Amino acid sequence: MKLKSPLSVAFFIGIVISVIVTVASLGFLISYILINGIPHLSLRLFEWKYTTENASMMPAIMNTFIMALIALGIALPIGVFSAIYLVEYAKKGNKLVGIIRITAETLTGIPSIVYGLFGMLFFVTTLKMGFSLLAGALTLSIMILPVVMRSTEEALLAVPDSYREGSFGLGAGRLRTVFRIVLPPAMPGILSGVILATGRIVGETAALIYTAGTVADISKSVFSSGRTLAVHMYALSSEGLYMNEAYATAVVLLVVVMVLNLGSSYIAGKLSRAQNGGKDE
Repeated sequence: MKLKSPLSVAFFIGIVISVIVTVASLGFLISYILINGIPHLSLRLFEWKYTTENASMMPAIMNTFIMALIALGIALPIGVFSAIYLVEYAKKGNKLVGIIRITAETLTGIPSIVYGLFGMLFFVTTLKMGFSLLAGALTLSIMILPVVMRSTEEALLAVPDSYREGSFGLGAGRLRTVFRIVLPPAMPGILSGVILATGRIVGETAALIYTAGTVADISKSVFSSGRTLAVHMYALSSEGLYMNEAYATAVVLLVVVMVLNLGSSYIAGKLSRAQNGGKDE
């Protein structure tokens, strides 16, 4: 195919249009949130206790971080170790491995409302946890588990087999090879999965309404109900009385997600440069 053929020109124009539409849509969305939200930010929105006068988002911020820590603490070890087994220990061509991968990909595409209904029926009702942070975190951990597992698996598969062969040739065992040779160069890819999982936790509403509840106070324990920042924004907007506060909450939510992404990207970059011996510095 020639570079200046009609088909290549059409493809190039299509790519340029797609990039422009994507960037313009993202820019419009961010600008709309900032323009409508920043003027309504005030210190009252960050008071420690929520009241009908201040509509404070501070309890929701605290509950969000607690929820994220619990959910990641449950999903990360299970997801990472599952991926290690699938890549490093399971035999090539194992049918069980294929079934697990298909199941994980299927679970990734299930709507969050389905997870919420499952969490309500199983954790809230059957296990009698009630509306609580623990029920919400367990539901979220199931939601993000396929993301963590698949991203870790792809990161491990990206590590060249020569690393493993060299380690085995020097007499290292499989466990030592995995943790000392394979995992370090795979860490940036694993961290990318953690970024995606964290973003889904922070922005989730449907699953948490049915499991964690919407109480606008800082949860006293993992068995207490509490709303996260996204649920707080949804509750304010659905009531129709606090639209200005909802826009301000959207700004804070946007900032939280951006800080998490930038921080994780920075750490991933540092790990990548460390693996390259500091050549990029």
